[in-house]
Amino acid sequence: MTIRVVVVDDHRIVREGLSALLGALDDTEVVGTAEDGRDAVHVVAEAAPDVVLMDIQMPHLDGIEATRMITGRQDVRVVMLTMNEDDETVLAAMRAGASGYLLKGSGAAEVQNAVRAAAAGGMVFGASLASRVSSYFAGMQPPTKPVATPFPELSDREREVLERLAAGKSNDAIAAELFVSNKTVRNAVSGIYAKLHAAGRAEAIVAAREAGFGRG
Repeated sequence: MTIRVVVVDDHRIVREGLSALLGALDDTEVVGTAEDGRDAVHVVAEAAPDVVLMDIQMPHLDGIEATRMITGRQDVRVVMLTMNEDDETVLAAMRAGASGYLLKGSGAAEVQNAVRAAAAGGMVFGASLASRVSSYFAGMQPPTKPVATPFPELSDREREVLERLAAGKSNDAIAAELFVSNKTVRNAVSGIYAKLHAAGRAEAIVAAREAGFGRG
């Protein structure tokens, strides 16, 4: 399957460099570019990519707000590619629905692998960020008042999938573990987003971890 990608950055040289890097891969096609967040929303709506590489600091509309708008309307994976590495910005991007976060100092192979992993349903973080994100999730505490059945609105299948989402597993890995099709997992994930009012995978994971999922 060819992975359709949109590249968003306000610097032309960065857009062209990333487009050339990804366009040279046999399994990836760059189907659009945008120079700011507002343009990105329109380009993504028209091009219907699988993955968006998104800068954060851009004119008109920043990458985090653009990500929130995009993931709220479409089933698309957004990987932030930026110079910002402070914890507040990383977590804001995750809450907006980002599926990954890389620094612009990342190597070509890391960017390529991130696009493939995101397209497969995984969460992606650069090497310098991965340990910090893991520590954030590990440090989250369950609710002070025990809840007998968190998220009772979920079906048994959705709860099984959410448990594995919270553990950081990709859609492919979940399908293999539950002995179901990828379509079944995708449908369950969509149901989880709708019922938990989550903008995307990262927000659903945060809610699940806070409720005690993914700790087994």
